[in-house]
Formats: sequence, C-alpha cells, structure tokens
Amino acid sequence: MSQTEPLTAPTPEAPPELVLAHREGVPGLSARREHERRKAARENRVRSRHPKIGGLILALSEEPQSTKAWAVGSVGEEKLGRRLDSLAGPLVRVLHDRGIPGSRANIDHIVICPTGIFIIDAKRYKGRPERRTEGGLFSPRVEKLFVGKRDRTKLVDGVLKQTDLVRDALGDPDIPLKGVLCFVEADWPMFGGDFHIRRVYVSWPKRLAALLSRPGPLTESQIDELQIRVSAAFPAA
Repeated sequence: MSQTEPLTAPTPEAPPELVLAHREGVPGLSARREHERRKAARENRVRSRHPKIGGLILALSEEPQSTKAWAVGSVGEEKLGRRLDSLAGPLVRVLHDRGIPGSRANIDHIVICPTGIFIIDAKRYKGRPERRTEGGLFSPRVEKLFVGKRDRTKLVDGVLKQTDLVRDALGDPDIPLKGVLCFVEADWPMFGGDFHIRRVYVSWPKRLAALLSRPGPLTESQIDELQIRVSAAFPAA
C-alpha cells in the first residue's frame, strides 16, 4: 500500500435479523413417549416372566388403564395442537409440550397473542364439563369442576399451578396470563357452555380459538420478546 492511499475502516456487518418461529415444539410428544415407554416396559416384564407364552399373553390382554391414559392424552393434545397451529402467525405464537425445569411434568400448550399469554391444558374426557358450587350457611362455598358425574377439580389446581410457574418465571405481574382447560371431545351444549372457575377458563377448541384471535394491547415486538423469554424458561419437553 502506498503512503498516499487513504485508509478506510471496514464496514461493520449488520447483525442477523432475529426470526422467531410462529410454532415451536410437537403437540403430545412427551405423552406419546411416556406411553411407548410404559408399553415397552410391560412387554419386557411379560416376556421375561413367561418366555414361551409372553407373546400370546400380550396379544390377548389389554394395556393397563394407567398406560392407555397416556395415549389418550397425547391424541387430545395433538387435536388441540392442530387447531392452535392454524392460528399461528406474527401475532399468535404457539408453543407445544413445554418442559418444566426440575420436574417430569409439562405444559401442554402456551399461546402468546395480543391479549396475553395463555397456559393451556388439553383434556380428552367424555361427559359435560360444569361448575358446581358446594357449601352454604355453615361451611365455606367452594367451586368444583365436574365432567359428567366425576369430580375433576384437581385439573383446575394443576392449571393454576402451571400459570403461577409461568408468572414467576417471567417476573412481571403486569403481563396478562390466563390458565385454560380445553376439553376436546366433551359433551358441550349447542349454545353457551364455556365458563370460568377460580381464574381458569374452561372451554373447547373452537371457542378457545376465537378467544385467542381477538385484538389486544400487545404488539408484535412485545410478543417476540415474550416468546423468547417463555421459550428460555420452558424449553420443549
């Protein structure tokens, strides 16, 4: 280089543009894995105890209900997942099957949209979901969730716990969060039917999709930021 040639500073490269996926994770994946794990463990036990007729025993017997429930649950998550995926876009981010650090449990779906963050538990139960109030003059009034004739109030407790975990992870009480129980094959009435119980919204996929599609105060850039934070706190299971 000659002494008269001017020196020029290198042109800095622009940082790569962050592009977030509108959908993350696979719905029902961890439930499907658990079903396969339990199924394989049962087959191994039966064949090791009955080397000659283990295959016949397996062919003539049904899976235990505790094992079958994981397959049933995974189908419910997959059905709801497809409905949620149809909404995904710049203003609706869908995160499936999120792991809870330090736990074997998971969150079925998290949706981030203009109206806030929705923590969704998918259930594939038969019967009509309803809210019942028990107690009265001489005992505290307590709201309970029934599906058909069975008390399923523990499902509400589970969603509230998941919602609190997300709130604690984000560390911002001003972020709107809503826990949801979504029954994918329940006996819903033709009109109405959805309800709230102890801050948890109880509904079905089509009605939930309409709620998630509503306009709200959160902008696309705010939704981007929330997606990054939620994904980091609750990675794919």
